[in-house]
Amino acid sequence: MTHKKWLWLSAVAILAVLVAYQVVDSSAGDRDREFAARADVPTVQPGADVLAGIAIVPRRVHHYDYHRSAFGDAWTDDNDAPGGHNGCDTRDDVLGRDLVDKTYVSTKHCPDAVETGTLHDPYTNATINFHRGAKVGEAVQIDHIVPLALAWDMGAYDWPVAQRIRFANDPANLLAVQGQANQDKGDSQPALWMPPNAAFHCQYAMQFIAVSRGYGLPVDVSSAAVLREAAETCPKS
Repeated sequence: MTHKKWLWLSAVAILAVLVAYQVVDSSAGDRDREFAARADVPTVQPGADVLAGIAIVPRRVHHYDYHRSAFGDAWTDDNDAPGGHNGCDTRDDVLGRDLVDKTYVSTKHCPDAVETGTLHDPYTNATINFHRGAKVGEAVQIDHIVPLALAWDMGAYDWPVAQRIRFANDPANLLAVQGQANQDKGDSQPALWMPPNAAFHCQYAMQFIAVSRGYGLPVDVSSAAVLREAAETCPKS
């Protein structure tokens, strides 16, 4: 990938984060700001094609050779996405961004990791109490809005490793969510899964679109229809 392409990709990904999340002050350790959990509801211009610039393909073609390690070590801080190289792994960064009423603890992965907090789950609208521990991953998980396996099938198999690592850790593509909802979603595309909380369809669709556009990923025709329908629920600008 050329240097020019990397700069463009970086700008798009950062813009996606700033569109999706309000920046607020943080009292956690050395990090002086974080991205708030609740996104502003995107607005859409009447008649605008929300999928403009995104290739639409007939269907998802499974490559069946996906493996998680192709996207680097899970939640590595050694990445070039926003928040990378900040001393905390990506999972801790997202928990710190998306949970409220937090307390903190120092761990080997993060000097100011969330120890306790509350998740207002956007996928189910449930309220989940979080407490760091051996089974912490069961109740609260970090979801890739555009799943890694889906991205692989749609073209990431041909990306440089550094780009896949960035994608896997890009906060524009990550949300803390209810564990069961994340398990139910799996690696499904929008045609096969949308959040049970219909009130979140606008935000989910627009962020799925932003990530797909930013990384040059196509969308299958059935999912395109679902995303356009979800975008119709967004307020009009």
